[in-house]
Amino acid sequence: MAAPASDQGSALLAMYDRAVPQVYGYLCTRTSSPVVAEDLTGETFLAAVQAIKKGSVPDLTVAWLIGVARHKLVDHWRRQAREESGLRLLQEDEIEEDDVDLRFDRAQARAVLAELGPHHRSALTFRYLDGLSVPEVADLLGRTVHATEALLVRARNAFRTAYTEGRTDDV
Repeated sequence: MAAPASDQGSALLAMYDRAVPQVYGYLCTRTSSPVVAEDLTGETFLAAVQAIKKGSVPDLTVAWLIGVARHKLVDHWRRQAREESGLRLLQEDEIEEDDVDLRFDRAQARAVLAELGPHHRSALTFRYLDGLSVPEVADLLGRTVHATEALLVRARNAFRTAYTEGRTDDV
């Protein structure tokens, strides 16, 4: 049973200073801009307050807030996808895993991820950065498991192509 809204409101205020850096850190590593991460952090806490007012918060924890932040991130990517009207779907090219030697440079990997379309970026982030299973990714993106698997194949190929084309040193 959830605690009364006034108790949860007080609990949110008490955990705010500890939770903000964790929520912001989660969002900052998954967005291309600190400003976007700040906006999404604010949206996360506003959503938390609204959920408390509705009495729909089962267990107010930092982990729950990170879950809310994850949903706000998905909403952001969906908005971004709608705004990017010129977004072209990349063709699915078959690239053998052994054909490309990928030595990861974190800065380049983040830059490449930021350049991908929102649908590819969200699928790769949830699957590989957050470590979610394909069915969990499908649920978050509102897709079937089969459609999500196909999306992940296209997203990995798009990432691999963009990453290898951006390499300037001899691998």
